[in-house]
Amino acid sequence: MIFVTLGTQDKEFPRLLEAIDKAIDDGKIKEKVIAQIGYTKYTSKNMELFDFKSQEEIDEYIKEASVVITHGGVGSILGALKYNKPVIAASRLKKYKEHANDHQVQIVKKYASSKYILELKDFKQIDRVLKKARTFKPKKISSNNDNFCLKLEKYLRENEHMSWYNKYREVLMYLVFGVLTTLVNIVSFYILDKLGLNLFLNNLISWTISVVFAFVTNKKIVFKSDTSSKDSVKEFASFIIARLFSLLVDMVAIFVMVDVFKIGKMISKIISNVIVVIINYVFSKLFIFKKK
Repeated sequence: MIFVTLGTQDKEFPRLLEAIDKAIDDGKIKEKVIAQIGYTKYTSKNMELFDFKSQEEIDEYIKEASVVITHGGVGSILGALKYNKPVIAASRLKKYKEHANDHQVQIVKKYASSKYILELKDFKQIDRVLKKARTFKPKKISSNNDNFCLKLEKYLRENEHMSWYNKYREVLMYLVFGVLTTLVNIVSFYILDKLGLNLFLNNLISWTISVVFAFVTNKKIVFKSDTSSKDSVKEFASFIIARLFSLLVDMVAIFVMVDVFKIGKMISKIISNVIVVIINYVFSKLFIFKKK
């Protein structure tokens, strides 16, 4: 029996299951296949599937298996290695939205180079890797396993495979495009002010220009929302409502600073935009842009 486990990662990984299914259809896998698929939505006439079971039950499947196929999660890999099973690991990839970043590539590569597991890079070659697994003798996980994991984590961090950029990319990108949105707003405001427009009409027009720029960049680049067309309309409506609220904050802040405290218009505009950027990030992150 071949046991497949996708762990408890909350993103889907149908790509691996599809490759196994195809290999079964093509007659390249003849053994019974049981798969723990977690949050992946998948059906198969070839495999016995379940989402989650207790660790004790998972361990029983691993003990019975001739080969374990898993994703690049450290927990799933170690869970099979402690029973000295040949493990084939396939990395979840960011480009397929299977993970937030590609750190599993480095994890799998490091375990494979240390002779603990076999790496599955090309899913079309799964039968060849399975054939190799039949004679593969994995390096034994010793009591020094905790030290190995610490070294692996250190390796990933030192080589920036689990880089700070990946962890904070969204916030950094939001700040970059928040600054650009603010510049679009301020430049529009400045040009319209030179044309002699009324202060509040000027503010409304410059806000409209910047909000269109912000929606496009937030959706496509910052939050990378992959919603359907129908949900995109809802996103845009929610985005407009949130920005109308921040516009109100902007208007009130400018009124108080210019008319009450007699602060210069441009300085007031910059200060109010800093406040607005913070408010907009919170709304966009928590309530507007969703990923499948």
